[in-house]
Amino acid sequence: MQIKEIGEQGLLKILQRFCPPDIIGDDGAVLPTAAEKSLVVTTDVLIDKVHFSETTTSPSDVGWRAAAANLSDLAAMGASPLGITVGLALPGDTAVDWVENLYQGMTQCLQEHNTPIVGGDIVRSPVITVAITAFGEVSPQHIIRRDRAKVGNAIVITGCHGASRGGLELLLNPDLKTSLSAYDREALIKAHQRPKPRLDVLPILWEIVDSYSVVNICGMDSSDGLADAILQVCQCSQVGAVIEASEIPLHKAFENWLTPELALEYALYGGEDFELLMCLPQQAASALVQKLGNSAAVIGTITGSDRVLLHDKYKKIPDQVLNLNRGFQHFTD
Repeated sequence: MQIKEIGEQGLLKILQRFCPPDIIGDDGAVLPTAAEKSLVVTTDVLIDKVHFSETTTSPSDVGWRAAAANLSDLAAMGASPLGITVGLALPGDTAVDWVENLYQGMTQCLQEHNTPIVGGDIVRSPVITVAITAFGEVSPQHIIRRDRAKVGNAIVITGCHGASRGGLELLLNPDLKTSLSAYDREALIKAHQRPKPRLDVLPILWEIVDSYSVVNICGMDSSDGLADAILQVCQCSQVGAVIEASEIPLHKAFENWLTPELALEYALYGGEDFELLMCLPQQAASALVQKLGNSAAVIGTITGSDRVLLHDKYKKIPDQVLNLNRGFQHFTD
């Protein structure tokens, strides 16, 4: 049997047998280190021609995105970053400038969050690979996990989804004729090349969580797509959900460019937006959205069903059941 026959999820199930069951399954592993803090460790790998290419991403943008992906995983666990290590695999004919620019991009992202590069490794390889391990710390009562959604919880997301996918489309098709303004075009491209990990949300979240005595915080980041994040949380928590399509925030640039159906497709399945999805009691969720303002929305409710249903109260699109097959998966053709 070959990997492509079982796919990414099938391979993950095999590899998970080699890990402690109470450690794996979230965006990062939690390792208790002291009574008042837990260590969070997360690893992310980026491969040339899979996660980036010279057509869409400069070396410095590759570095930024690599760092942002790991910081986003820490944010998804509720953790503050402590440092990262970088594993770098390179062909011998790689330009030194390319590597320097890569690290400059990483540093630019990390400096915004006072996070140092504390080590790593360099090896020869036929393909450029950037593997980052990030370390963070979190108070045990503030750990965010995927398996804690409860029936009746509101589903909160930060930011606009689909912007990164829109930026990628523009980068892949530079001659594409659109009605986008130069400002909107640049905003979408920046959303793809320089995503912002949402560590800024955590202090506000803790204020709400503590005020409303929320015991179990459920959530993850949406880097693999909004639909993927909702489905992963529901599967881990053994619940379902109803998502209101009209409540999903879309980038204003889509209004004069994409059809409503395609804009929703980008938001649900585009990926690489690096926003947060959280499931909280209704009152806490409303308070969080009010605090975050336009950068957050309640988009649905956790149910006792075994499926995730996308509903449109305006009846512009028919109800549909979300599934993982439409998002990006490694090892699928």
